Amino acid sequence: MDIHTHSVILDKDECIGCTNCIKKCPTEAIRVKDGKAKIIKNRCIDCGECIRICPQRAKKSISDPISCIHNYKYKIALPAPTLLAQFDNTVTPRQILGALKLIGFDHVYEVSRGADVVSNFTREYIKNANITPLISSSCPAIVRLIRIRFPSLIDNLIPIESPMEVAAKLARQKAKEETGLSDEDIGVFFISPCPAKVSAVKNPLGLLKSNVNNVISIENIYPLIKEKLDEVSDDIPEFYDSGKAIGWARSGGETFSLNIENYLCVDGIDHVIKVLDAIENENLKDIDFVECLACVNGCVGGPLTVENPFIARNKIRKISNEYDVQKEIKLKQRVDEFLYSKEIVPENVRKLDDNILKAMKKMEQIDMIYKLLPNLDCGACGSPSCRALAEDIVLGYSDLDDCMVLFRDKVNCFLKKHHMVLNGEDNSAEDEEFKNSGYE
Repeated sequence: MDIHTHSVILDKDECIGCTNCIKKCPTEAIRVKDGKAKIIKNRCIDCGECIRICPQRAKKSISDPISCIHNYKYKIALPAPTLLAQFDNTVTPRQILGALKLIGFDHVYEVSRGADVVSNFTREYIKNANITPLISSSCPAIVRLIRIRFPSLIDNLIPIESPMEVAAKLARQKAKEETGLSDEDIGVFFISPCPAKVSAVKNPLGLLKSNVNNVISIENIYPLIKEKLDEVSDDIPEFYDSGKAIGWARSGGETFSLNIENYLCVDGIDHVIKVLDAIENENLKDIDFVECLACVNGCVGGPLTVENPFIARNKIRKISNEYDVQKEIKLKQRVDEFLYSKEIVPENVRKLDDNILKAMKKMEQIDMIYKLLPNLDCGACGSPSCRALAEDIVLGYSDLDDCMVLFRDKVNCFLKKHHMVLNGEDNSAEDEEFKNSGYE
């Protein structure tokens, strides 16, 4: 599979080229050209910010259809804790799990089980670490953000598989033991609140291959669960009532489950970038652990959810408090079986040329063009900033006329010169101004 295959896509038929998305993208992965947006694949981190901001709903996320479960003999649902917060208070977690079985799943294995395992491992890792602060790797959008914008912080990432991957591995092993089926016959399906998790399965970082087969969005499976709630009988699946693990769905939940003192929690991609800047500048050396989540309020704020994120966060808080425990899962596997199996390497999205001399020349050209630009970062040119436009011009994607401010000045200068010629006036000063403007 193409390593730059993403869950977030653009529907060009719906796009009106409004430039809202380019201003919100944290990695400058979007341009607007010829009246349509374009996503630069190697820059996209699938955070879903463009999905939220697009007034035309032209940005979408691709996930797998529910029908994909029929490709396997044994089907395991892997619901994220966020799913429990999508229904009103009259619906119990056990009813939700029971409805999943009525939809067609043979077994339900909550991701919160994996969260408890990761919490246990993380506590031990923090004790023995020689790098501070350590950064949680549970949010795949943040891992991709660091890989692109903050590559110097890759070593700060805790190299432990996410709760989704750990739960998938444990669920698959249990199914193989109980059914005698092979890996090919067992399908593990993560029920996701965000597009970054979809991409984490299709193109995992830190892993050779994901333990999950397919990803179904919460927004797609929600109506199917709701239809089945009234049919759920008393014979419903066992509910994993570990409140601290369920609390991972909201910002601060992971840190709370670690029971550590010297930490920092931050949610919302803009706030995360500021904190990562501070870490990169060595301004947070006194912090042991940083929990970073791309979505405001955490996973409950994911773009593929249906409930208001603030209401969902409150629901998760109540469920977490109701089952205020943390469980120890006895594992047959060794701890190192849940560590990254593949190195995360930086993604150099600002590479100007393979030839270092040519790259340096292009950098000089970018600096020169940038000085000509108005430094407004208005986005009217279709690039997210004046600096980005300067890069785009040097790389041949844009030209100076794309800057509306400079183009206006160019037109005004031309009209003034033309007016003076028609009236027989001396326009030598205007000629010199035109030459110095960089337009000639």
